[in-house]
Amino acid sequence: MRGKQTLTLGMGCFWSPEALFGALPGVDGTSVGYAGGTTNQPTYRDMGDHSETVEVEFDTDLISIDTLLETFWSNHNPVNINGYKGRQYQSLLLYRDERQAEAFNRVKERMEEEEGHRLDTEIAPCAAFYPAEARHQKYYLKRYPDALEKLGGLYGSEEALLRSTLAARLNGVAKGYANLAPVLKEIQGWPIGPDEREAMIERLRRIRW
Repeated sequence: MRGKQTLTLGMGCFWSPEALFGALPGVDGTSVGYAGGTTNQPTYRDMGDHSETVEVEFDTDLISIDTLLETFWSNHNPVNINGYKGRQYQSLLLYRDERQAEAFNRVKERMEEEEGHRLDTEIAPCAAFYPAEARHQKYYLKRYPDALEKLGGLYGSEEALLRSTLAARLNGVAKGYANLAPVLKEIQGWPIGPDEREAMIERLRRIRW
């Protein structure tokens, strides 16, 4: 299971999980949306039978799927309460292929053994992922308009910024899951040119948090 992969998960409201996973080195990008159901073209106001979910794009050379799954189960109460807001909030893992399904079940069984109780997480195929509305993407970072203003110029648009690895990390910083110092150190190893790196770090240091 090497190279780039995408993990789709539900842990209740999707704002905090996006920040949690975005803070992790090895995660290339995050987005929030709706998945796990059958309703066509769901929206926040009309989600149908879908759940709030997060897509996590990651590099298996830098972070393992086991680490991500351990983070998943260690940071929410995996209990699915029938009828509470329909299926909006679910403990949910949606696999893209059989290798992911095997990893989900393997880590789940190990953690159940360690915890001594069943983890009530639904594991199912990922049929489709519908991105949520723009206002929900990088929710915590958007609380800092000075950051969006200073960094937007590096990417050409706010939309491009919000799809970036940098935005994923800073959304984690904004929520309190990471500190800025390790992010600045990590950027030193990113595969970008020295001028781009210098401009990025200089703008980050000037943000009013």
